Amino acid sequence: MSTMDAIARPEEAVAAAVAALRAGRPVVLPTETVYGVAALPEDQAAVEELFERKGRPGERLLAVLVADLAAARRVAIVDHMFETLAASFWPGPLTIVAQRRPEAGLYLGDGSSTVGVRCPDHDLVRAILAEVGPLATTSANQSGQPTPTTAVAAADALGGDLLVLDGGRCEGSPSTVVDLTTDPARVLRDGTVTRGALLAVGLELEPDGAGADR
Repeated sequence: MSTMDAIARPEEAVAAAVAALRAGRPVVLPTETVYGVAALPEDQAAVEELFERKGRPGERLLAVLVADLAAARRVAIVDHMFETLAASFWPGPLTIVAQRRPEAGLYLGDGSSTVGVRCPDHDLVRAILAEVGPLATTSANQSGQPTPTTAVAAADALGGDLLVLDGGRCEGSPSTVVDLTTDPARVLRDGTVTRGALLAVGLELEPDGAGADR
């Protein structure tokens, strides 16, 4: 396992992550929510390695991190409400589920024409995204288990032998996930961005409880 201090040496950490990702290797990285593990979404072998390391069922699709709204447009069909949510809550802990652009060539798991997209509020991760483009990502833990709060523990949970960017303790809550492919929209996972905040920017939501976490 190769661990880099991403706080003391951010530029070196970004360069190492870019090289590893382009070489088809997953990378453990910090975000403002929890530690994640990422791969290039057009690299099916690398993405499949994420599923294998996590013990994650193939039908549970990975989310995609993007540097900004322009990058989101390359992977998802962005409508007015998507733009409103992005303007209100990005960068930040909101994952927006929309129809996927088939021409994007993403592999995120088995099936589905949708994609969950988020712009993280983390300078290091956005610097990596600016270099390599969107990243397929998931929390750095065994499926169904809590996500470790330290970089080394996160890597160990995935079997080791990974590039690890150590950004200190990550103890945030997972992102809120809102699905715009239904009418009204549904909250699929509660998180830091509340239903009240979503309603306040004009999003129509199913009644509380109708879109249960999954």
